[in-house]
Amino acid sequence: TDVSGDAMDVLHLVRIRSKEGTFRLEVDPNESIISLGTKIANQLKLTEYSSLAISDNPTSTVPITELNGKTISELRINHGDLLYVTFVQPTPETDGSNTMQTESVVTKTTTPAPLNVKQDPVDDLLDKQDGLIKRNKDPKFCKHAANGMCDYCMPLEPYDKSYLAEKGIKHISFHAYLKSVNKSNKQSNGKFIPPLEEQDFQVKAHCLGGHAPWPEGICTKCQPSAVTLALQQYRMVDHVEFSVPTLVENFIRFWRNTGLQRFGYLYGRYEPHPEVPLGVKAVVEAIYEPPQVDEVDGLTLTLPWNDEQLVDEVAATCGLVKVGMIYTDLTDDGTGQGKVIYKRHIDSYFLSSQECCFTAAMQNKNPLFTKWSASGKFGSRFITCVVSGNEDGGIYVNAYQVSNTCASMVSADIIEASVEPGIMRVKESTSERYVSEVFYKYKNEYGVNVQESAKPCFPVDYLLVKVTDGFPSNPTPLFTSEDQFPIANRHGSFPAQDYTTLFRHLGLKDSGNVHVNSVSDFQLLTFVKGTQTLDEDEFSALARLATSHEEKDANQLAQSSGWQTLVAIMRENDHSPIPNGRNLGRQESDIGIGGSRSSSIWACRHCTFVNQSSISSCEICGLPKD
Repeated sequence: TDVSGDAMDVLHLVRIRSKEGTFRLEVDPNESIISLGTKIANQLKLTEYSSLAISDNPTSTVPITELNGKTISELRINHGDLLYVTFVQPTPETDGSNTMQTESVVTKTTTPAPLNVKQDPVDDLLDKQDGLIKRNKDPKFCKHAANGMCDYCMPLEPYDKSYLAEKGIKHISFHAYLKSVNKSNKQSNGKFIPPLEEQDFQVKAHCLGGHAPWPEGICTKCQPSAVTLALQQYRMVDHVEFSVPTLVENFIRFWRNTGLQRFGYLYGRYEPHPEVPLGVKAVVEAIYEPPQVDEVDGLTLTLPWNDEQLVDEVAATCGLVKVGMIYTDLTDDGTGQGKVIYKRHIDSYFLSSQECCFTAAMQNKNPLFTKWSASGKFGSRFITCVVSGNEDGGIYVNAYQVSNTCASMVSADIIEASVEPGIMRVKESTSERYVSEVFYKYKNEYGVNVQESAKPCFPVDYLLVKVTDGFPSNPTPLFTSEDQFPIANRHGSFPAQDYTTLFRHLGLKDSGNVHVNSVSDFQLLTFVKGTQTLDEDEFSALARLATSHEEKDANQLAQSSGWQTLVAIMRENDHSPIPNGRNLGRQESDIGIGGSRSSSIWACRHCTFVNQSSISSCEICGLPKD
């Protein structure tokens, strides 16, 4: 089509469509096709235009370099035309780097390996196991020899639905889920593709679709997908095991004495759970109660709290991590029989919508690090334990997690709690927050699966993952102190944590003898750490003594200057005489230097301090003579 001279001065608006989306460009009819290619390359964030191919037919594009020397008008590109563009993504082979560097980069991008992420030891252990469920020879159906195998006795996969249903296991374990995903996404050509990917319900930034940034513009590439709620088929952690029942009893005692609710963090470790194929259990060894304002119907926390890092460091020194949280929701039934009201059940709720949001926030704060995810993390093993009443009026512990979908929705700020405990509300879209379509499925009165929009609200049951809990049949707790050191941040009628209490708890006031078992208390360790009396090596020796009870750790601790200083401070704050009437201070003549009183003194084999023979334990370190 011929273009007149007057029209030649008018800019044309041309639409460009590529795999990155559709955008528009203004072009002068007199400019060359190479100039247009440069504009397209800049819009697509390409380093050069030579890889472009262009046409008005999507099935037969022509390399733009073959059109060199022609103008827009000569190619009959008119105002409003739609052009189709294809291109090859730039690779390290096409940039200006040297050959050796290019080869190394290409190798890294074409044959990647799992991320170098420091996993929990239990994950490293379970990664090496196949998880196959072994079965014995079936006497009815197996017709082969003893060393043979058939469909009736061959091992089952750890995610086998029939086996899990037979054992009453509602959720497969995380590592069994990982095995099933890896099997369905079989890697080929030596390439590794991370099988796990975290859900993201936020609008993707820096979209190449050629539109204005959101909220002014949005396309299918940057728009988050719709959310279809369903019960999560796997669990990140399968069981919660409290090392001893007294852990929970001491925690509940606060409510028994005050009638107020209480909150605490769970510290423990993760171990394989043999009851579930490739399962993981959280073994709780300690509960630490942060500063809080307790009320009859709830409590108030200030997060983060000042000593959180200190308590985490104490736990890490003992080989523990923060595995979850626990809180009470107890109300006396008023009968005077020690029973409580049965609040949480199938006709009310198990976790309220507000609790689900709080649990999701805590799970987001404590992610699981794994090499099988593209981001290096996936979900969380942080558990929530609720102490409430059961149908018999007794006190019972229930453990939960929220689904990874719920955690991602809270992270994207698209759901919020409602006034109805069992209902979660979906937020409205604003200029600062994009909310995807949310759906949930359920069976109607005719037994047919029906999908409905979750806006404006939906049941919280779609977000919950139930975790089993219990106590070991043969307890072997990490901390073995028979007498409980006062629990931190409890006030009123509860004993306080101070030097006098520590002095008496260690047995120094009564006998002058430090019982090694008495230091095996997590609350005691956090208090001693907070005094800043012991340096890092001395506190490590104390933590090893508390967890292993070995004599060499006691010797190392007794000979340290920090421990001797701590004992001296305890004696000074106690304002009571040393056993057998001795004072802490001594002159050189009092310790028998010169040997004239050698028969009436003895040197401590732990700290080398010289003591009078009339006492049976060292006055400085408090450890026994023999």
